[in-house]
Amino acid sequence: MSADSSPLSMRRRPQPQALAGARDRGEAAAPVLEVRDLSLEFPVFGGAVRALGGVSLRVMPGEIVGVVGESGSGKSVTAMAALRLLPVGGYRVTGGSLRLCGEDVLAASESRMRQWRGRRAAMIFQEPMTALNPTRRIGDQLAGVLRAHHRLDRRAALDRASALLRDMMIPDPARTLRAYPFELSGGMRQRVMVAMAFSCDPALLIADEPTTALDVTVQRQVLQLLRHRARERGAAILFITHDMAVVSQFCDRVYVMYAGTVVEQGPTHQVLSAPRHPYTRGLLDGLPERAGPGADLVAIPGRVPDMRQPPSGCVFFDRCAFADQTCRRRPELQPLDAAQDGSVPAAACWHPLESGRVSHSGGAAP
Repeated sequence: MSADSSPLSMRRRPQPQALAGARDRGEAAAPVLEVRDLSLEFPVFGGAVRALGGVSLRVMPGEIVGVVGESGSGKSVTAMAALRLLPVGGYRVTGGSLRLCGEDVLAASESRMRQWRGRRAAMIFQEPMTALNPTRRIGDQLAGVLRAHHRLDRRAALDRASALLRDMMIPDPARTLRAYPFELSGGMRQRVMVAMAFSCDPALLIADEPTTALDVTVQRQVLQLLRHRARERGAAILFITHDMAVVSQFCDRVYVMYAGTVVEQGPTHQVLSAPRHPYTRGLLDGLPERAGPGADLVAIPGRVPDMRQPPSGCVFFDRCAFADQTCRRRPELQPLDAAQDGSVPAAACWHPLESGRVSHSGGAAP
């Protein structure tokens, strides 16, 4: 297997054109999505579950940004909060801000959010069979989205829907428009969802585990198509996943989340080749590709903290081999050494790993 085809290939991707162009002109590009210190909880009987505890992230124009972490780390909650798709009355924002294309999402009215969904940002869900209406034909669903956001009659909307399906490399758009979701394969349904997401030319696509239910070959096709269309249209992507191999091939930058917080962020090639947070190192050490044939997989010991009673210090304290009393205070996401491309990675750790070693007397990194 060549270096380029390896699941964890560390080749560098070119800077997104929108960022490179702004940099060449001496301009500071504005984020398409900016989340600052966002804290959110779900009320439960006798208390609340802290889902997010001070999450900060940003997506610049034209970027593909990954968010990785174990199930329950807060990845999907962050994505749903960005479009205010969490159930009304089922959650509380306890701090922070969230801006989409420069405007305050938390302060926007629901009517304004309906205008923004689809046009400013669109979402591709994990399972298209549950995202698509099983009782309506594909054409009616695509045309409905187009007519909701554009002044099109039904015929013009169907023509536009057919063109979108053709863009998604669907061989017989007319037949697909007449089909119901259950008549299509999983890969074809996901292509329809990608077409629907692009239908109103949003500035941001949020893809929440969009290829988990697909086999490896179809997954690769869908990801290549998604990246190509996004680059072609200048759209940014926030890509939610637990698959480090996909992130290594698909994303420009990556945020690593654990227990509702961001514990590390930086350029993908740097985070995956030289992780600075013990949790990121643990995720990478647990990959099958890192174990030899017949060897046991390495698991991070312990359990995630009970977020009904979240720890006051480092959220990874109870599972970290290098924790000491300093770690009973909460670490902030601190900038680390600048990368060669000028970007500055960061880690929320009192003792970040350094070239396979920790910076105190705790010993070598696992």
